Amino acid sequence: MTDDRLAAVRRTALEPDPASDPSAVLRTAAKRGVLAYHVIFGAYGFWLPNDPRGSWSDFVGAWELFRAGGPATKTTTRRSVAGVRHDAAARRRVKEFLQYPPVVFDGHQAISIAHGFAHMAEKSGYRIHACSILPEHVHLVLGRHHYRVEQVVRLLKQEAGAQLAADGRHPFADRPRPDGSLPTPWARDCWKVFLDSVTDIVRAIRYVENNPVKEGKRRQRWSFVVPYV
Repeated sequence: MTDDRLAAVRRTALEPDPASDPSAVLRTAAKRGVLAYHVIFGAYGFWLPNDPRGSWSDFVGAWELFRAGGPATKTTTRRSVAGVRHDAAARRRVKEFLQYPPVVFDGHQAISIAHGFAHMAEKSGYRIHACSILPEHVHLVLGRHHYRVEQVVRLLKQEAGAQLAADGRHPFADRPRPDGSLPTPWARDCWKVFLDSVTDIVRAIRYVENNPVKEGKRRQRWSFVVPYV
């Protein structure tokens, strides 16, 4: 074993396990210089795991989707691939094999989602520096937290889904599972970028705030969003 590899093994062995020490996540992020995260996650059906432009998925969980569109098209790029040239008609045809119709949130549902985010942010101490809730996806800038960013996003999705159901606005309210639970209105996982400078954070906040404007909508202002200082 080379000296470099041995050093890496020693570092791994000495670092606390996040499962037994949640603060280890925060310390590891600090060592890497991470100050915040820009995350994007989609509504159900918005971005499939085998989207020809690339995806953040490692596998395609539904055989029908795999047969129609092939394996997952995982990408590690930090840049948006939304504008990548591809066969859009073929991409839309694959969506016909989804188990449920693709979700498109309306304005009332966006308000319920925001209330869910606000409740979870207050409950868990999340700092949300920017938020745009669009019909098919969500943009957030999240401050560093002792939870992994994937866990933060999972809990935000969960609370937003519960709030949609409580408000009678859940997209799948008429499609309960046999146990009475409702399918999630969200796509699996999220796309994330680590922000390690104030310049990066300010740029990400500006990008998120301007995202609705790009779609011809008004800029959004939510009470749970806190300034980055």
